[in-house]
Amino acid sequence: MRPSVTARAPGKINVFFRAGPARPDGYHDVASLYLAVSLYEDVTATARDDDGVTVRLSADSTAVRDPEDFPLDADNLVVRAAKLLAAHTGAGRGVDLEVVKRVPIAGGMGGGSADAAATLVACNALWGTSLTREQLCELGSELGADVPFAITGGAAVGLGIGDELSPLLLRDRSDWVVLPASYGLSTPAVFKQLDALRADEAVETPRQVDADVVQALVAGDHERLPRLVHNDLARAAISLAPELGDVLEESLRAGALAAIVSGSGPTAALLAEDAHHADQLALQLQDEPGLAAHPVHGPVPGAGLI
Repeated sequence: MRPSVTARAPGKINVFFRAGPARPDGYHDVASLYLAVSLYEDVTATARDDDGVTVRLSADSTAVRDPEDFPLDADNLVVRAAKLLAAHTGAGRGVDLEVVKRVPIAGGMGGGSADAAATLVACNALWGTSLTREQLCELGSELGADVPFAITGGAAVGLGIGDELSPLLLRDRSDWVVLPASYGLSTPAVFKQLDALRADEAVETPRQVDADVVQALVAGDHERLPRLVHNDLARAAISLAPELGDVLEESLRAGALAAIVSGSGPTAALLAEDAHHADQLALQLQDEPGLAAHPVHGPVPGAGLI
């Protein structure tokens, strides 16, 4: 039997997100407050006798609406991650990769980044390439701005394009409900829409996450936190998918402490009082037509072997 290893990486929500104007390279400087939550992607890496890299979607996946949403060619982020690690380390070996997807595709929760992070960790172990977590983060940043956070997990402030991370030590967990949509939104399309909506506005480059929201999350202060959560991308996501605004309003009526767009959307993230409240909120919202609801909590660790 060929050796194999499995790694798991978490999805994330952005408790706070500011985006600056578009840069000449097309990216945006951001100030993000990341929280890794308990909705996970699993990647199993199995050794090959040659240097080929393949990927397949596990039948246990729960977050794939259409198999075409998860391409199995060289453009898939897990294939790119494995090939990048092999090229960087000179591993000279191939791998078959199987992905269990639970984080919504194109949902604003960093599912693709979690796939890449889990692939790097799994292949690093399978091939014995012995890169440190810091080295994997540096490599992961070549694949996407959210990959380093999927590797580190926990909670962190992200600056630059989101890959300059300052970890936070939280005193307590926070409980949320995530509501995946039945459709996806392209992150570049959402940023493009934001730029269009702000064309006549003076937009400054963010230099830091607001201290108040960091302090509220660190302290687990659920009285202050609902007033402080924010996402610049929400207006663009709702402009592209107006029904998302309806979902946020319905969630607040159902008793959520706060309802925000996760990342570039269209997943909604609802702050709950505690685990019991999150369970109740999820059950209540699952009765709404077309809505799925998943109670989650954070912070949780980043990518690791299971």
